[in-house]
Amino acid sequence: MSAPYRVLQIEDSADDALFNLRQLQRQGLCVAVSKRVETATQMHGALASSPWDFIICDYQMPCFNGLEALALYQETGLDIPFIVVSGWIGEAQAVRLIKSGAHEFIMKDNLDELGPAVRRELRAAEDRNARRCAQEHDALLARIVRDCNDAIFGATLEGSVVSWNKGAERLYGYTAAEIVGGPSALLEAPNQPSPQAAVLKQLRSGLPVAHFHTLHVRKNKTTVEVSLTISPVKEPRGRIIGASTISQKIADHPE
Repeated sequence: MSAPYRVLQIEDSADDALFNLRQLQRQGLCVAVSKRVETATQMHGALASSPWDFIICDYQMPCFNGLEALALYQETGLDIPFIVVSGWIGEAQAVRLIKSGAHEFIMKDNLDELGPAVRRELRAAEDRNARRCAQEHDALLARIVRDCNDAIFGATLEGSVVSWNKGAERLYGYTAAEIVGGPSALLEAPNQPSPQAAVLKQLRSGLPVAHFHTLHVRKNKTTVEVSLTISPVKEPRGRIIGASTISQKIADHPE
């Protein structure tokens, strides 16, 4: 049996609503809470007062229809399965429902499809929620990096700068617009041993890069001793595609 679900049914027939529930139970979906509504006011109240795992909606009712119910559902910003179950629906109406945002429609004479459709759309909703959480996490991380006091910048394995935070702007004097797309070697002090080639080679080989100190040059040509922490940047499958550098000022150097 599945975990217990809460289902909101928008249905004018109590018998049809009961039949839907029995069908879900037969197909292994445990419904802990079910509520039937048949008007826009009732639906609005049900959505506002309780959480629901999915919605089953009739298409044509005396005071309400599936498209109106779908629009009301969308106004709430919820992302749960909205499944239309109808005794009669033409192809044009079905296409319009799907284009308008309904997740699935099932004919009442083919309720064997109801359980599989609910399961499929519940999984899809979980996947969408997981992607949203990941995107929100990535966005938060990006804001943390952007606003960090330490200089943080990213570069490709060829040494081209691809990201540049506010801390890097403060330390080096370059804006992101001025340096992104250019070579990270621009920061290296002339007449000093360049660690970049060795660092990039280590990264390509998957070897860790030890924390080290070096001299960098600001936009105004003054030099600054910095402590660098360089980490590999990987794509989802694990291939190393670049480097992330945290640069912390140790001391200014006289010309």
